[in-house]
Amino acid sequence: FCWKSRHRVPRCPPSRCSRPSHSDTVMPSLLFCGPKMAACGIVISIWGVIMLAMLGIFFSTKSAVLIEDVPFTEDDIFKDQNPPQNIYSLYNQVGINCFIAAAVYVAVGAVSLCQVRLNKRQEYMVT
Repeated sequence: FCWKSRHRVPRCPPSRCSRPSHSDTVMPSLLFCGPKMAACGIVISIWGVIMLAMLGIFFSTKSAVLIEDVPFTEDDIFKDQNPPQNIYSLYNQVGINCFIAAAVYVAVGAVSLCQVRLNKRQEYMVT
């Protein structure tokens, strides 16, 4: 039986019929964390995406409760001709930063999900 062809061949040349050894087919593994750490990464990512997306929405709508988290100085309030616009632009910038951080959490969650799948596949492999 020839391993590389789909049908039975009575005699194969040795170059075609030799079964590949394990050392010839070793591929680098993309698995770098265990199943518990990958599951923890997914949970933390879900929490981070929800929290940061909500903060981004609240900063974009200029919520008065979050005024302490806006990085403004006295110059932004007293020495400017139109102070509310500066504060509003700072609110928008912080909101954009929250959305960017939420996107980073989405990427971490995707990597963690890949790690969970690789760990599940690793369980079924025979060594």
